[in-house]
Amino acid sequence: MNEVLTRAIESRLKSLIGKNKVLLILGTRRVGKTVLINKIVKEYNKQVVMLNGEDLNTQEILQQRTAANYKRIAGDAQLLVIDEAQAIPETGKVLKLMIDSLPDLTIIATGSSSFDLLNKAGEPLTGRKIQFQLYPIAQMELESGENFVETRQHLEERLVFGSYPEIIQLPSYREKEEYLQELVQSYLLKDILAFEGIRQSNKIMKLLRLIAFQTGSEVSYNELGNQLGISKNTVESYLDLLSKVFLIYRLPAYSTNQRKEISKGSKWYFADNGIRNAIASDLRLLNLRQDTGSLWENYLLSERIKRNSYLHEHVQYFFWRNYDQQEVDLIELKQGKLHAWEFKYNNNKKVKIPAAFSAAYPEALFECITKDNYLDWITAAS
Repeated sequence: MNEVLTRAIESRLKSLIGKNKVLLILGTRRVGKTVLINKIVKEYNKQVVMLNGEDLNTQEILQQRTAANYKRIAGDAQLLVIDEAQAIPETGKVLKLMIDSLPDLTIIATGSSSFDLLNKAGEPLTGRKIQFQLYPIAQMELESGENFVETRQHLEERLVFGSYPEIIQLPSYREKEEYLQELVQSYLLKDILAFEGIRQSNKIMKLLRLIAFQTGSEVSYNELGNQLGISKNTVESYLDLLSKVFLIYRLPAYSTNQRKEISKGSKWYFADNGIRNAIASDLRLLNLRQDTGSLWENYLLSERIKRNSYLHEHVQYFFWRNYDQQEVDLIELKQGKLHAWEFKYNNNKKVKIPAAFSAAYPEALFECITKDNYLDWITAAS
């Protein structure tokens, strides 16, 4: 499916070719960055230079930072593509000199980690780059290829196995399990462990497992540190790195200093349900497990983040809770307006807005998202 699937960022990427910009595509390994750029190149029908940043020869030829060298590399091509650009030393300076020296050139650069590519490319490319995020397949990207009945039939397996492009194509549950286990073990930690100063791969995997078992719950950094034998600060540092390779999302507490509000808590969610379940070593179907509510919460948040990103809606995300244990699963703050949502997989009983939240934020919109009404919420434009 991913060979023909139109990705949400595709048309805008194509429209920017010829604009003398660096187009940065960020996303975890195996989300389809290489497939996407190959498709764009194939349809471009003009001369293209393609480089792989992890290739030592590529790194070597780019290190001679002169306009003459970069003009030789580009030749007559007006499109240059660098896959895994974060592996190139001083990426930002290389890309800046290229784009400044060749006014007819557009560069597409992909990267698997934001701390590498953005830290290296960010400042030198101010005003010269346009950044895109590519996620595992979003439900909104599947709408053209499956009808409502098919979408509902696939819902359970997406809650369990997630939405990586190759996962969606694999026909059997066994193949999906094997793929996810390989993905977690071989690829996803590669960027973190290559990052300077990270030596404790076993601690990071244990931390991810602990976060997986606490999906949708507030976490205590002190408690996690005690369980792992590392400091609270190290826990926070590792979680920050994991978010910068797009594996997990932090949901902070929303508070305006109202009485009894939790103000410093954090919840962590995974960017993909399949990754979460593979890390937790639990890829059983829903009828065999007790955590459907957590999977539903994680799935909805990850799909909502994809939707908002692809529709260019700039949103801040929070949860809300007070000391009386009243809680709201998700709050979005958008242009000064609060939208509050509760997530329930089954629509068995009417869910009411927590009284304390309603009293503190009477202007906030509130809705419960269930499997009966979720599709528009994760796909439709506002």
